Amino acid sequence: MPPLIALEQVHKRYLMDGVAVHALRGIDLAVERGELLAIMGPSGSGKSTLMHILGCLDLPDSGRYRLDGVDVTHMDPDALAHTRNRTIGFVFQSFNLLARTSALENVETPLIYAGVGRDERRERARAMLERMGLGDRMGHLPSQLSGGQQQRVALARALVTRPPLLLADEPTGNLDSRTSAEILALLDELNHAEGVTVVLITHEEEVAQRARRRLTLRDGRLDRPEGPP
Repeated sequence: MPPLIALEQVHKRYLMDGVAVHALRGIDLAVERGELLAIMGPSGSGKSTLMHILGCLDLPDSGRYRLDGVDVTHMDPDALAHTRNRTIGFVFQSFNLLARTSALENVETPLIYAGVGRDERRERARAMLERMGLGDRMGHLPSQLSGGQQQRVALARALVTRPPLLLADEPTGNLDSRTSAEILALLDELNHAEGVTVVLITHEEEVAQRARRRLTLRDGRLDRPEGPP
């Protein structure tokens, strides 16, 4: 079985104020199914660009990206969106919840785009929020929830479509140390108990230590990995 993620010599450039910025410089990366991988790096190292490409939010200028055995490098936007919705769950530092929508409705949203019927999506969203310990918060708006509760809603939303891959971009960046530990424990449990492949993007060493393999991105290049191959 091929790796869930396979990048080969991926390059990405941007124009900023007329100046070419080489964000990724020949990235080779394979992520096996069931891995828990952390990608570290300082600001400007290319982490966000790499996350956008891994998440099918952007495409490389050159090189190849295979996701779940499918070459997505030259997909049109509709096909890319379908692949993204089917394969990937996202968790962000800023939660990205819909402000005027309840926790339950936030979690239902990806299932609407997936064409799941109302009764089934309501049942699946409820079950996922129960699993996240938010059974008594389903009708609350994001503003009525703590930061940790909002991140749990975001996790429930990311997982409700049952994707094989979870991309977590600085998932504890807006949380206190205790809540951060709880969110990381949840990610660890999802990886161990259900085999969800988790890629953590972080600049925090303490967060990266939770992963079994760690990579460092510097100036658009990946350093030698730490941890098992």
